[in-house]
Amino acid sequence: MDNKIQQLKQLINESNNIVFFGGAGVSTESGIPDFRSKDGLYHQEYDYPPEEILSHTFFINHTDEFYRFYKDKMNSLNYEPNIAHFQLVDLENRGNNLVLINRDSTPYDYRADLVINESLGKIFENII
Repeated sequence: MDNKIQQLKQLINESNNIVFFGGAGVSTESGIPDFRSKDGLYHQEYDYPPEEILSHTFFINHTDEFYRFYKDKMNSLNYEPNIAHFQLVDLENRGNNLVLINRDSTPYDYRADLVINESLGKIFENII
């Protein structure tokens, strides 16, 4: 395994164009719960399943419950960037052309000073 890690480091160090596919693994390192793990949102007890709570229809019909769930489980304002964020910032600062592909950006992406270039809307900007 160490050889594979060294090969990856060398490949990254020799590359000018890097694409990083992020996801829940980056967020969970900052303490944000995911959906599918043993302690994830799908395995917790609610009156409604999380995917229903997070729907537009639920928001319209059960606004207070939606906001209660969002505040308790989805609000990421209290979390901090982790080593992955800072490593990505380091790659950017070294002049790499870095493209981040992720479901959405979070406040800790911004706090880490990652350059965020998005064409999709951001929940983060709508809740601050």
